[in-house]
Amino acid sequence: MNAPYKAIVSSDWNECLAPCGPYDCLAFNHPEIASELVAIFRLYTGNRISLGEAAGRIKTLLPGRLSPEEMDAYLDASFATYRGVPALIRWCLDREILFMINTTGTVGYFQRIFAKGLLPAVPVLSAHPMIRYPGLESDPPEVYELLETRDKAAHTRAVARKLGIQADKILLMGDSGGDGPHFNWGAEIGAFLIGSMTKASLNSYCRKKSITINLRFGLDYSKDQKLDPQRAMDIDFMDLASTIANIANK
Repeated sequence: MNAPYKAIVSSDWNECLAPCGPYDCLAFNHPEIASELVAIFRLYTGNRISLGEAAGRIKTLLPGRLSPEEMDAYLDASFATYRGVPALIRWCLDREILFMINTTGTVGYFQRIFAKGLLPAVPVLSAHPMIRYPGLESDPPEVYELLETRDKAAHTRAVARKLGIQADKILLMGDSGGDGPHFNWGAEIGAFLIGSMTKASLNSYCRKKSITINLRFGLDYSKDQKLDPQRAMDIDFMDLASTIANIANK
């Protein structure tokens, strides 16, 4: 992270920038536990169990570690982002805006994504170490291990302090209740909050905490509507560029 940055976008990944869950790679290789993995994901994103408890439950279900080859097989068959996401990441980085992926997905998932060139390289990754492979040249320069959802805020704060970026030039993006602690911290410091494909769990968290979501982008599921993946794929994330530019350049 030697380059100067004037703003930070710190974003969740699953169902926020991409139409997938953090454990889809496990379900792809072990379909016999797919329903249990989905249930666990919904429990912690709804703040009904901690991420640590979720990881513990998943480890008891798995017959062994997921190999790089198994991860690659999943990515070759299933990798997708919402429209315009890679372009938005590249657009930010080209304009001295740090794009940080800050997610409960696994480090190893992103290691293989970057190794295969499926996304522009990001300077910082914050993700869960449940799956993590030996380091590669393509890994982000800085990797933070995210063990609980509250770590999202701690990691964004650490990066902002390191770069000397003031609070009003921090943008946080999330979709579910698991992003609630991140948004709570952001609201306290005056960051700009973007609800992407906003779920009822995030809406409820913010309402109870009197947190204002500054911008709701994409489909709004805040009244518990059924997810509509096909319509979500029509949303162009490059439409966020003007909002990000306004925050970064003010």
